[in-house]
Amino acid sequence: MHAITISEPGGPEALVWSEVPDPVPGEGEVLVEVTASAVNRADIMQRQGFYAPPPGASPYPGLECSGRVVALGPGVSGWSVGDEVCALLGGGGYAEKVAVPAGQLLPVPEGIDVRRAAALPEVVCTVWSNVFMVSHLRPGETLLVHGGSSGIGTMAIQLAKAVGAKVAVTAGTMEKLERCAELGADILINYREQDFVAEVREATGGAGADVILDNMGAKYLDRNVRALAVNGRLAIIGMQGGRKGELDIGTLLAKRAAVSATSLRARPPAEKAAIVAAVREHVWPLLAGGHVRPIVDRELPMSDAPAAHRVVEESGHVGKVLLVAP
Repeated sequence: MHAITISEPGGPEALVWSEVPDPVPGEGEVLVEVTASAVNRADIMQRQGFYAPPPGASPYPGLECSGRVVALGPGVSGWSVGDEVCALLGGGGYAEKVAVPAGQLLPVPEGIDVRRAAALPEVVCTVWSNVFMVSHLRPGETLLVHGGSSGIGTMAIQLAKAVGAKVAVTAGTMEKLERCAELGADILINYREQDFVAEVREATGGAGADVILDNMGAKYLDRNVRALAVNGRLAIIGMQGGRKGELDIGTLLAKRAAVSATSLRARPPAEKAAIVAAVREHVWPLLAGGHVRPIVDRELPMSDAPAAHRVVEESGHVGKVLLVAP
């Protein structure tokens, strides 16, 4: 088969479409013939040499894919050859085939094309685990999403609205904010021109955000805590703005607030399977009912992964960028 390999860390040109050995499904795994994968920031970090795959994972980038089951490993039940699926991966999505633990498989949702289903697993599992399983967003509360036009952001808007929450988003252009509004965002904040702390407080009558989903890390830490409501919850899922920041514990105590930080890729299979099971129970009916949908900006051939990485690094897209296998 072919896969995108990284001979040494570097720019997008480090991604090379190469012939590699076929994967073999092990105990409890299935082999998926990949229809499409999606580009995530973690893939860019891996290409740059900053985010190695967890032990035992495929060395190729790609944290999610869609496709068809072509073989079952020992001990697998509940899946059959020919099933259309999408999958949460530790790596290996940028390839023609990938071996996946059966607990990380999801059926392609009713009404969703198998190709576009590749845009779902990573963002849905990230949003559901952080916003709902950890931060317990409830109807009537306010969620602030940083990077509202990203893949995670566009999914967070839709899921929060589906449960009856109010949504504030930050983005860097009016065009991106307008796309967020189309998905249901209520409070639109241009982070280049506006102070999100002040804007959120004004829009909530001084209360602040009940839950904040943050991809920036250190750069936003202090302002995020100030933007929280009493009993607010800050969920940190990225470090695009750095990894070391100062936290005013007094402000946190006064608000009886909580800060959580999670990553999805490094979780053990049992934890990933539990998240996937929760997503199938709670989110898949919303997808089947048309209440939530994957947002895909564009599709490129998988062999053109360097171009796809450039698109994501330039941040001009809305939603996900897909890589389509031959």
